[in-house]
Amino acid sequence: MSLPPRKRCTPQEYYALEREAAYKSDFYDGNIFAMAGGTAQHSRIVTNILGELNTRLKGKPCAPYESNLRVKIRATGLRTYPDASVYCDPIEFDPEDSEETTAVNPTVVVEVLSPTTEAYDRGFKADNYRRIESLKAYVLVSQTSPHVEVYERQAEGTWLLREAKGLEAQVRIPSIDVVLPLADVYDRVEFAARVSPLEK
Repeated sequence: MSLPPRKRCTPQEYYALEREAAYKSDFYDGNIFAMAGGTAQHSRIVTNILGELNTRLKGKPCAPYESNLRVKIRATGLRTYPDASVYCDPIEFDPEDSEETTAVNPTVVVEVLSPTTEAYDRGFKADNYRRIESLKAYVLVSQTSPHVEVYERQAEGTWLLREAKGLEAQVRIPSIDVVLPLADVYDRVEFAARVSPLEK
């Protein structure tokens, strides 16, 4: 993620700029942060996840959306673009966005990790996501190995981590009653060969 020096702007100014921009940017505390573009591998994984979610949620009240549906965290004001999201209630839009392209009530958000954004996704963005009252699960997906983490909100407000590793594994997202085989999440994805530290 790059942080270009810009003057502080209002949410309405940010939305107007985003409508004309050639790339996506996040917004927080009057500042706009340009986001790096994804790799082909990143795009393949997101496509797989959306396809699997769409199939498994068909006929249910929950529906998946891709990254063009922006999310606003009402508690902090962050506007950002999850790689994928699921909404189980009618979508509520940010009243400051006249085009209604920014939702505020996701049930699940999914981020495919990249070297340039992993710290942001695990840190600041994760902390913001956890403040969304409607959010039941935050899913982090590696693009360097078959590994998925699901942070699931518990009744008392804490977050439980579930992990799945390996192409033979499955990851469960109880809040939307979905099980995703990692073989499907990583369909047609090739991983770079890793050398064991003992072989160096």
